[in-house]
Amino acid sequence: MEKEYTYTLEIKVRDYECDAQGIVNNANYQHYFEYARHEFLEYAGCPFAEIRKMGIEPVVARIEIDYKSPLHGGEKCLCRLNAKREGIKFVFYEDIYRMGDGRLCTSAKVTTVCLRDGRPVKGDELAGKLGQYLTE
Repeated sequence: MEKEYTYTLEIKVRDYECDAQGIVNNANYQHYFEYARHEFLEYAGCPFAEIRKMGIEPVVARIEIDYKSPLHGGEKCLCRLNAKREGIKFVFYEDIYRMGDGRLCTSAKVTTVCLRDGRPVKGDELAGKLGQYLTE
């Protein structure tokens, strides 16, 4: 965990998120990443509901996930992220580390776009709210 991150969220793995092998089902990592992004927006003073009140609908356009080491039921992990603006896209770089040993479990690059009335927009209002938290 030597990288610098803008935001960190602690998550406890619940047993029902695990598959028959006793490890977190791969689809549940997307839930962890989404949960961390929503909590980050609230932390940054721009809760998801407020964004929607501005008439903006942030949506995921692409997710790339690399699975490194599995998490098991009852383990705690840290979902850490950085956010960056690339043109009209907001890109979130998210890593999940096991708390017990600090091992990287999963990494994701989540690309989002903002829509207004179903059409892509630059999301300047969102960028203004998140400005200090966006990395270069």
